[in-house]
Amino acid sequence: MRNILLKISYDGTDFCGWQRQDKHGKEAERTVQGEIEKALEKIHKAPTILYGSGRTDSGVHAYAQAANFFSPIESIPAGNYVRALNAFLPQDVRILEAVEKPEDFNARFSATSRVYHYFISTAEAVPANLSRYVWHVKNYQPDLERLNHFCQCLKGEIDCASFASSGDDSVSTSRYIDGAKFFLQKDMWGGELLVFEIEANAFLWKMVRTLTGTLVNLDRDKKPLDSMEKILAAKNRVSAGVTAPPTGLFLYEIKFDGIRRHV
Repeated sequence: MRNILLKISYDGTDFCGWQRQDKHGKEAERTVQGEIEKALEKIHKAPTILYGSGRTDSGVHAYAQAANFFSPIESIPAGNYVRALNAFLPQDVRILEAVEKPEDFNARFSATSRVYHYFISTAEAVPANLSRYVWHVKNYQPDLERLNHFCQCLKGEIDCASFASSGDDSVSTSRYIDGAKFFLQKDMWGGELLVFEIEANAFLWKMVRTLTGTLVNLDRDKKPLDSMEKILAAKNRVSAGVTAPPTGLFLYEIKFDGIRRHV
């Protein structure tokens, strides 16, 4: 059996998240994993399990999700799975790359960090074909210096309990954060987007969205510069701010070449 790693891009708007959701032996909701597994079954003529690097929620997008599967076919070059899978997939899921990996490779357990980008528009109006991919925050003038000051405490081993959703079933709320920052980026129409980037070994459920909502509101409400440290120290979700909507969140990159830390 050959172990094939896929780089996957998807528009999460019309999906009930990444993870397959079965009910009475059939997929209960439309999911990214489910769509790709259907395409793999058409190629392999048998059910094929896809192992993702992590889950994304309903409405969350991916520029570069990673997932692997085992192929019984020896004759297909790994790279040919890009064209073969895309032929069976809907347009809101695209395979960007396929490479063969060692048998013991696993997209989840071999990953050393995940990078997310969250896109925010502060314009008076958002172009219609961009509205699915940003959080529109009107009447807000971001202060990059303040925002990045709030981000300074988001580095190293941190108890992220203040940003854990009530439905999170993680054994531990501690995560290793490599870094977080805000920056400005031009969109394709010449407008400007505020981008929040964060990299960590793993994330709690809705953690990135809660961090984004909290940080934006700390800046918008001109809160003291030590506010983020106090929120972290509280280790209580009620101390943090709103959860930003899923529309602006992208799983941007999965890294496999760093230090493997706890999950």
